[in-house]
Amino acid sequence: MRLQFFLLALTAIPVLSSYPFNPLEHSAGIAPYFTPHDPPLQSSPPQGCNVTRAAYLIRHAAIYANDFDYETYLEPLVKKLQNTSQDWSSTKTLKFLSNWTAPIDQEHVEKLTHVGLQEARSLGTSVRQRYKHLKTPQMIWSSTADRTAKSAQAFIAGFTNNHTSLINLTQVEESKKAGANSLTPYKSCKGYSSSYGNDQSSAFWKTYTQPILARFNAEAPAFNFTQDDITAMFELCGYETVVRGSSPFCSPNIFNSDEWLGFEYANDLMYFHNTGYGRALSPVLGFPWVNASVTALNDDSSSQELFFSFTHREVPPTVITALGLYNNSAYSGANNVNTTMPEDSINYHRAWKSSEILPFLSNIAIEKMSCQSYGYEEGEYYRILNNAGPQPLVGCRDGPGESCSKDKFHDFIGKRGESFGDYNKACEVTDLPSSLSIYAV
Repeated sequence: MRLQFFLLALTAIPVLSSYPFNPLEHSAGIAPYFTPHDPPLQSSPPQGCNVTRAAYLIRHAAIYANDFDYETYLEPLVKKLQNTSQDWSSTKTLKFLSNWTAPIDQEHVEKLTHVGLQEARSLGTSVRQRYKHLKTPQMIWSSTADRTAKSAQAFIAGFTNNHTSLINLTQVEESKKAGANSLTPYKSCKGYSSSYGNDQSSAFWKTYTQPILARFNAEAPAFNFTQDDITAMFELCGYETVVRGSSPFCSPNIFNSDEWLGFEYANDLMYFHNTGYGRALSPVLGFPWVNASVTALNDDSSSQELFFSFTHREVPPTVITALGLYNNSAYSGANNVNTTMPEDSINYHRAWKSSEILPFLSNIAIEKMSCQSYGYEEGEYYRILNNAGPQPLVGCRDGPGESCSKDKFHDFIGKRGESFGDYNKACEVTDLPSSLSIYAV
C-alpha cells in the first residue's frame, strides 16, 4: 500500500521536460503584448477599493519592423537567403527556408500590422471594462508618429465600441524644441543617444551566439551564418508572428530555451544602459510624465477622470526608473544597479527584463483609489500597474493590495522630483519647457 501511494505521488510530480516555454515572452521589445503577473498580485482593485481616476502611458502597437532592425538585420538576411547556393532541403532543422518568404519589406517598415491594430482595439475594450464606472475621457493623447496615432485611434475604437466621435485625439508634436512638454522628451535631450547600450550588449551578444553559429554552419556550410544573421532570425520570430500570426523561427528546433534567454539578456543589457538604470539620465526623462499624471489625478476640478497617452518604446522604461520599479538592487543597501547586470554572464534572477517591461502595447498606469478596507484607514490610495500587473513601490506600500496611502505617495513623488525633476540641467538645454502640461483640460 505504501509503495502504491509512493508511485502515485511520483506521477504527480511534473516532468521537467514538459516545462512550458514561450519564446514570444522572451523577445524583448519585439514581444507581443502580455501580462507577466510578476509579482502575482491581483490586477483588480483590492477589497474595499474603487478606482476613481487613472493615467496610462502606452507604447504603440505591433509594427512590421523598426528602421534599425530592418536595415541592420532583417533586410541583409533576406537578401542573403535570396542569393545563396545552400540547399535547405538537405538540412535538418532549416528545411522551411526552402520556400519561406519574408513577411516584411521596405514599404511597411515602421507601420502597424493588422494584428497590432486588433490588439490596440482589444486593449481599448478591456480598459473600458476595467473602468466602466468612470466617465469616457474627452481627450486621448499621442505623439505625432503614424504608428502612435493609429494605435490611439484603434484604442479609441475599442474603448467606445466604434463611437469614436466621443473622444478627441490630440497629437503632441515630436520636436527637439518641445523639451519636457512632450510624449517624446528624449528628442530634446542632448544627453540622450539611441546608441547607448550597444557596447554593453555586443560583448555578451558574441558570447551567446557562438554555439548557435557553430551548429548552423555545420548544418548549412554553404550559407556562412554570421552573428547578424542569428540576431535577425531571433527577431523574425516576433516580427513575423505579429504579421502572420506565427513564425517557424519560434520553433524550439531552431533555438532552444537557453538560447532565447541569451537573446533576451543581450537586449536587456541594451535597454538597461539606454533607457534604464544604467543611465543616470533615464529617470529624468521619465519624471515629467509621472509628475504631470499625478497632478492630473489630484485635480478634482477636472472633468476628466481617465488619461491615456501613446508614445514610443524609449519612454516606458524611463518612467519605470523614475518610479524606482524593477530595480535589481533596491533592497541591497548599496543600490549599485550596474553590478546586477554583468556583461559576461546572465543574471537569471534580475528584475530588469525588457520582455516584461516593454512589449508592444506596453502600458504603465497610475491608479487613484478610494478605499474602505478592513485593517486600513479609510481614504485615498495609489498604485502602479505595468501591463495590468500591480508593481508595488519601494518604501511606499502601506495600503490595501500593496498600494500607497495618499500622503506617503505624494511624499514619494516629491522626493523623486528632488532627485530627477531638473530636466533642463540634466539634458543640457536652456529655454525649453521643463515640465509636461498637456493634461490641463
